[in-house]
Amino acid sequence: MIKNENHTIPKDFTSYLMETVGLSEADAEQLSLPLTRMRYERGSILLKRGDICKHSFFVEKGLLRSYMLDESGKEHVIQFAPENWFIVDRSSVYFNDPSESYIEAIEDTDVVFIGEDFMCHAAEVSQIFGRYNDKLLHNHIRQMQKRINLLLGATAEKRYLSFIEMYPDLLLRVPQWMIASYLGITPESLSRVRKELAHKNFKTN
Repeated sequence: MIKNENHTIPKDFTSYLMETVGLSEADAEQLSLPLTRMRYERGSILLKRGDICKHSFFVEKGLLRSYMLDESGKEHVIQFAPENWFIVDRSSVYFNDPSESYIEAIEDTDVVFIGEDFMCHAAEVSQIFGRYNDKLLHNHIRQMQKRINLLLGATAEKRYLSFIEMYPDLLLRVPQWMIASYLGITPESLSRVRKELAHKNFKTN
């Protein structure tokens, strides 16, 4: 359930545009001013399968995840999005296809809605943003390719270590079954991997 809607300047997103993208304070505030920020309670669904995704979601505070359901109804986690991350169903938002995934709030989460009009306007206002957006897209493709390679050929341990590298602050924020789903293994296998790694670390210390 949505708690509230906030039309003030999204300060954390403005800071992101300045510190990460490299925009000036004036440009960052100008771009952020029209954006809408929403607060979602834990368990809220921001996007459902079959819906058309109209926005990318930028997480100012909290945690989102995207997941799909297979034919048996089993969940498969695609991505987590903590603070300063974007999350979106790209096929839906760029090609107007019905979404095949869900986006859910794992924690109470403040979200900034980023539409295609924002991307076009930001690229016009700042060449820096245009170059950054291209880099962000290519990095997303690179990470997804790496994810596919891990799921197809890596051991459970290597997948888990890659998860820690990608999401170093999420181990205590995400239920273990969700991490297992993201890794493509069972919760029992994840527990075994964690115990084996703990044993290895204990032996080397």
